Amino acid sequence: MCQHKYIYDLLICTNMHVSKPLPVTMQTNLHIRKDVSSTMHDPSMSRLVVGALQYILVTCPELSYAVNKVCQFMHNPQEHHWKAVKRILRYLVVTRSHGLLIQHSSSTDVCVFSDVDRGSEIDDKK
Repeated sequence: MCQHKYIYDLLICTNMHVSKPLPVTMQTNLHIRKDVSSTMHDPSMSRLVVGALQYILVTCPELSYAVNKVCQFMHNPQEHHWKAVKRILRYLVVTRSHGLLIQHSSSTDVCVFSDVDRGSEIDDKK
């Protein structure tokens, strides 16, 4: 399963197809907060792109953490939130042809690992 065309169309729509690609989606020490920078003049573009990123998660599960972080601020996106969204898009420039290989097998075991760090949640500590 691959969403190459959908990702490419999103990159064209945001004019990020010519941007410098990045190998990672987020900086490890980045803490996205609310009310740190100025509010965007037109938040509809940010909401549109973040919604499209949620759809891309079907074939790019490695984006889950980064997209989750920017989704938390869709009600009032600010300039530093948009910078985080653009960083995700720059990562997609590199990985837009990646996808998931789904094969039939007799074993249907699913193994999931999680490393949750709720202590770094500065705003709500939940």
